[in-house]
Amino acid sequence: MSANFKLGMNAKAYIGTAGSTPSTELTNIRDVTLTLETGEADITTRGNSGWAATAPTLKSASAEFEMVWKENDANFTTIKNAFLANEDIAMSFLTGATGVAGSEGPSGDWAVTNFSRNESLTEAIKVSVSVKLSSFTEWVSVSE
Repeated sequence: MSANFKLGMNAKAYIGTAGSTPSTELTNIRDVTLTLETGEADITTRGNSGWAATAPTLKSASAEFEMVWKENDANFTTIKNAFLANEDIAMSFLTGATGVAGSEGPSGDWAVTNFSRNESLTEAIKVSVSVKLSSFTEWVSVSE
């Protein structure tokens, strides 16, 4: 694989008990979208020559992904139960496997904010899951 890019199929997500380092790979997921944003403060002054000025404030992270409805999948059950009980789960969303040079991404405790079931006639039943970071632990960055 070229060092110039990473393929989405090689990215990894991990899950664990809230407050722990997530170490179990989530394999029953697809099409992950990780959104990292920052709030902003208006720091515009009259001395800025008519231009608005902005400063970054608090960061936020969320992830959305699909899972196939598999009742015998322990990770599926963990996410479903976390949603139903309003409990956090530890998760990491990395560009590659843990321990592989160049892998990076956010890790911490996440709240499950969406668990919507899609029952398409010609597809397996799937669940759309949304999680939001509730407690940031670290930005994982595996050295080259």
